[in-house]
Order: sequence, then structure tokens, then C-alpha cells
Amino acid sequence: MALMLIMISGITVKSQNANSYFPDKNLVTTGIYYYPEQWNENQWERDIKKIADMGYEFVHLAEFAWYKMEPEEGKFDFAWLDKVVDLCVKNNLKVLMCTPSATTPTWMRVNYPETFIMNSQYIRAENGTRGLGSITNAKYRKFVEKIVIEMAKRYGQNKNVIGWQLDNEPPAISDYSPSSQEAFRQWLKNKYKTIDTLNMEWGTAFWSQWFTSFDQVIIPNPDLVGWWGNNPHALLDFKRYLADMQAEFLDFQADILRNSISKGQYITTNYTAVCTGSDPRRTKKMDFATYTAYPNGGSDNIGELGFRLGNSKVVLFAAEYYKSVGGVSGVMEMQPGPVNWGSYNPLLMPGTVRLWLYHSFAAGGKLACSYRFRQVLYSSEQYHAGVIQTDGVTPSQGGEDYIQFIKEIKELRKQYKPNAKMPQKLAARSTAILWNLENYWSVERQKQTFQWDTWNYPIKFLEMTKSFGAPTDVISETADFSKYKFLIVPAYELADAALIKKWNDYATNGGHLIITCRTATKDRAGHFWEGECAAPISNLIGAHVKATDMLSGSAKGEVLMKSSHYGWNNWADLLEANKDTEVLAAYTNQFYKGKAAVVKRKLGKGTVTYIGVDTDDSKLEKDILQEIYAKAGAATEDYPEGIYVYWRDGFYIAVNYSSNDYTLTIPANSKVLVGEKTLKPAGVLVWSE
Repeated sequence: MALMLIMISGITVKSQNANSYFPDKNLVTTGIYYYPEQWNENQWERDIKKIADMGYEFVHLAEFAWYKMEPEEGKFDFAWLDKVVDLCVKNNLKVLMCTPSATTPTWMRVNYPETFIMNSQYIRAENGTRGLGSITNAKYRKFVEKIVIEMAKRYGQNKNVIGWQLDNEPPAISDYSPSSQEAFRQWLKNKYKTIDTLNMEWGTAFWSQWFTSFDQVIIPNPDLVGWWGNNPHALLDFKRYLADMQAEFLDFQADILRNSISKGQYITTNYTAVCTGSDPRRTKKMDFATYTAYPNGGSDNIGELGFRLGNSKVVLFAAEYYKSVGGVSGVMEMQPGPVNWGSYNPLLMPGTVRLWLYHSFAAGGKLACSYRFRQVLYSSEQYHAGVIQTDGVTPSQGGEDYIQFIKEIKELRKQYKPNAKMPQKLAARSTAILWNLENYWSVERQKQTFQWDTWNYPIKFLEMTKSFGAPTDVISETADFSKYKFLIVPAYELADAALIKKWNDYATNGGHLIITCRTATKDRAGHFWEGECAAPISNLIGAHVKATDMLSGSAKGEVLMKSSHYGWNNWADLLEANKDTEVLAAYTNQFYKGKAAVVKRKLGKGTVTYIGVDTDDSKLEKDILQEIYAKAGAATEDYPEGIYVYWRDGFYIAVNYSSNDYTLTIPANSKVLVGEKTLKPAGVLVWSE
């Protein structure tokens, strides 16, 4: 039996005064994942004491222990968990309790196979991994409801429990089961009301896809239809549906908890840093969102040491994105060392985990937690490091990094000064990047060139602004644009009149708007405009997008700005500028030599710049941004690749992901609190001015 749901759509997370859970003076709260069910009970006391001795402040419990809490259907056993909670109390450790919906017990799969998802071949999933429960299935949800109610009754008023994590890395996984098919049809009915409206929005007149009733609609299945046969509008709606379902499932659990838990306990979840399915902005019942960060999974990164230092983009983007979602965020899982799933899994450079922790903290993180305490001796993740080695007592290299980080944070707390104000030189650079998952889904489905990197395209602009030392948020359309002096809109494909007006008003009132290629080329349904490319923003940008070009991987395009030449072969909008629009850069080869590539115009008290080309090394885009900031009176830094400098709570924090030493120039009267002015690879510097 399927569960029929009235779905939410695009609702921003409503924080329940999330800052109140994390006093500013504490800076960041540290915790660790512990799985007592995986260890002999006679080791629990030793382990919990070790956690306390290492300096951790809370213990993360129960997320994968459904089988232990409900060993048989309807028979609950919390005695073992009570013992662990009591041990935490004994050792002055708080508890972050988790709902176990991510891993279903075997008895459920055996007795109720319909509670599991179906893959694209319409085969039911087997038990044995995470995230395979069908969240649209009424029976599965009833089981989730029961276990969450029991946990809330047991621990909802426990003063040592500081909060709750819902599920684990919510995946918004594709589900082709009958219950999901029915829920998808209901979602479509709620959205479109009539089948004729759906036909128009999906363009089903193409290739005889026309429906005469909602009962005929099934979930679009790329594996069975093939790439050519997949309707991009149907697929976009399927992504929206999955994200809505996942958000509603989290809110469903949050509602259950709210009925029993104290106001002092927060509710959150741990999305992945690279999160392409779940949309945290669609939930409305959680207090804030956190992320899981695994920067090192077998990639080269920056310089000869990069494969040991990790991908700086992981924390860079996630920290800004999730902070903007709920106002408060932090890292719920920080990689503690080598993992089991990378293309290769090298030892980390000593100090690397500390580097990542400081990066998350510098970007505003209010909590720093790691998966996991002890490295497990068996099963799927036995090669995944913990902060304690396989002997159960010796800190790993990552564990030593954590110990050092915790000690340093406790010293920094002594230096905390309430009500510290962001320095004016930083506030003058305040920047936002507009991004959402719907545009990611739309562009990723029809990239048009194998060279287009949908995920990393907006991140390259974040890297630029951070090289300027500019405080940067990753924001949604509902945000207050006027808070930011500069607003970057990268490849924002889906737009409507209201959003375009908001962009126009932002610039008119003094903001500096930077729009890039692939923006406003489609309406919200993913249709092209009946007009020229990006027609609704032609007046805004002061130019017309006459055509778009992409080159082969070996072909070379060139753009000239002033006396500098820049290479490209990925994407190029050919622009025709209006009379009052300044051409900043133009193409110098190909048959359209002389066509504009970048244009800029004044609008009211502000400016609008359109960057129509994606260059090979992004040097053109960076040079353009630097000029925009300079002309707006915002002095910028010029930090090299891999060097990031932040300000928070009166502290400046710098981290080094590069393979080279870098010496920071700081005022003579500065007080160095952590590290040295010369940052070595994996180095950290904290100072106050």
C-alpha cells in the first residue's frame, strides 16, 4: 500500500533559533561517532573514557543500530543504549542521538519486502547497506514512526541528550516501486491539477508521449528508455519529486520528535558535502543542516602533495552552502584518515585532518564531529580509518590531529571577545553566489559538451572570491540580495520574471551583478523561450545572446581583453552589445572573430556584467571580477591557489591546501594564536588584530 502525500516544494529551512544551541563563546563543539553495538560490552567504559580523555564534548549514537533497539518486530530494547548514555554522563560527555531509519533490520526485509526500494530494473533491494527503505511505503513509514516515538519517549527529556540527527546522509535515492510510482502521480496531480497542463509542461506532443490521464504516467526510467528517449522535463520533475519526498520524510520524523523532546534538544541531519539529490532547502522542520566531508578519495588536487592533502573544494563549498541554508551549520562527519571507497586511499599528510577541521571552523562551523571513533575490524568499512586504530586504544594520525585541534580550540575560547564586528575591509567585499539544485539537475541532464563540469562551475567562482579574501555565501533566491555588495549568478539556467526583476532591482539599488553564460536560457519547466536565447535578460545585461559555440577538446578559441589573451574551448556565448553597453572582451579567432564575449553596463546605482565565455583556466573571469571589485572601491587580496583566509568571531584563520610554503603578511601588531606566519602544506594560522 502506498502512502499518498501532499508534497512541499522549495520551502526554505526554518531555523528554530538554531544559534541558541551553540553559545558563541564555545566557538565550536566537538564530537565523535561511536558504535557500541559493534564492540564487546566490556570495552564500552574504556572507550567512552578514552573519548572524554581526548577532549571530545559529545558522542554520536544509534544511527545504524535499529536491529539492536528493535531486535524483533514490536519488541524494543534500550537497556544497552541506556548503559552507554549513562557512561557518557559519568564522563561528562553529551549525547547526540540518531534515528536509525537509514539501516533497516533484517526481519523487516524478510517479512515485508515491499518496504524496500525497487531499482530501475524493478528489482527489490536486499538488506545489507544504507538508505534502501522506501520512504513512500506506508508500512516502512509506520515502522519508522514507531521506533522514533519509542526513542523520543526514552531520551526526549534526557538533559544529557543535546540533539537529534535524522537518518544518515539522506540520499533522495531513485525508487521505482509501486508505492513510489503512486506517490509520484499524486505529486504531479498536486502540482499540475490537470493532465493537459502536465502535457504542456512536459512537451509530450514530442514523439507521441501524450497522456490522457495521470494513471498513465510512470516514473521516467533512463535505463529502459535510453538517453534519447528520456524527456528532460519529466526527469527534472522526477528529481524535484525525489527531493520533496526526502524532505517530507525528514520533516515527518522531526514532527514525531517535536511531540516529545525538550526545547533544548535540536534536530538536524547530515547531508553529504557533494549533495546532488537531497535538497536541504526543501525541509522546514529541522533546526539546521550539517554536512559530511571526505576531501580525500583518490584525486590529485593541488601540487605534488595534493593527493595527501585532499580536495579543498569539498569543505570550501559545503561550509558556505549549508551555513546559508539554516543560518547555523557544521561538519557532522569529518574524514579521519584513509577511507575504503576512494580510487586509491593514501596516507594523509600529517596535520591534514587538523587542516580540514580548521577550514570548517574558519567558515563558521559550530560543530565538528568525525566518523568514526574506532576503526571497525570487520565488514564493508574495515579499511575506513577511525581516530583510534584497530588495537582499540591508540590514536591514529587523524586522532592526533583531532586532539591537537580540540586543545587549540579550548585555548582560543579563552581569547574570545563577544560582539566582535567584521572589519570594514572585509564587509566591503561581501559576496553571494546564487545556486540551487534545480539548475544543477537541468544543466547536468543536457550539458551539450563533455567538457562542461556542472558541479564545479559555480565553485570556481567561489574559489576566485576566496582568493580575494571576500566573505562569500552560497544563497537561494529567497535570500536578501541587498546584504551583499556583489552577487554572482553562474549558469543559472531556469528563471522567471520575478527572479529577473529581483536581479534588476538589486543592481538598480547599487549592487554589482555578475551573470555568466547559460543563465536564464529556460523557463522553470525547462523550456526555451519563444524568442532569442536568454531573451528575458537581454535588457538587463544590455546585450543579445546571438549564438553559442563549443569546441572540440583539441580546438583552441581565444578571447582578448585589453592586451591580454585567454584560451577557451568549452563554452562561448556570442554577444551583440547595445549602444550603452561596454564590451570588456571579444573573440579573436574562429569565424565570428570580433564578437563580444563579456559585456558590462551601468544600471541605476549599480552595474551588470555578463560573462559569456568559460575559459580554460578561469583567468579571464578572475581578472574581470577583480576589476569589478576595484571599481566598486573594494580592495582585494590575491591569495594563491589553495590558500584560504577567513574571519570569524574576532579571529583570522588561514589554511594551506597547496604543496608549497606560503608566508602571510599580517599587521605588525597582530597576535599570533595558533601556528606561524609561514604556512607549510597542511598548515594553519590563527591570529587576531
